[in-house]
Amino acid sequence: MYGDAATVRKILVETGDTWAVVGLSNNASRAAYGVAAVLQQFGKRVVPVHPKAETVHGEQGYASLADIPFPVDVVDVFVNSALAGPVADEAVAAGAKAVWFQLGVVDEAAYERTRAAGLDMVMDRCPAIEIPRLG
Repeated sequence: MYGDAATVRKILVETGDTWAVVGLSNNASRAAYGVAAVLQQFGKRVVPVHPKAETVHGEQGYASLADIPFPVDVVDVFVNSALAGPVADEAVAAGAKAVWFQLGVVDEAAYERTRAAGLDMVMDRCPAIEIPRLG
């Protein structure tokens, strides 16, 4: 498990309310769509990041993290594990405070690089599952 309970709590409660969700589109059948809705219900601003740059859940989308013209606190990653490492590196470059790799998204080298850069990180977990556990 990558990201202990204290790190999960810190990211969800203390790190900040602007979450860039990489892989989020208007495809309601995708997990990212539902998880983004849960994040919004928890008071987070969700920023869709997808090549289509669609507006999702009322929020303007961007084609890449670098295109977002304001700071993001957390980068939530819904892409294939093979693509996740570069996204984590982009999150570091963009000045994010934390990176969250969703269930099934695992890249141990990216985890180590991101932690070494001073960011909090959780990997292979889902915030929509963790939020109810906060109590």
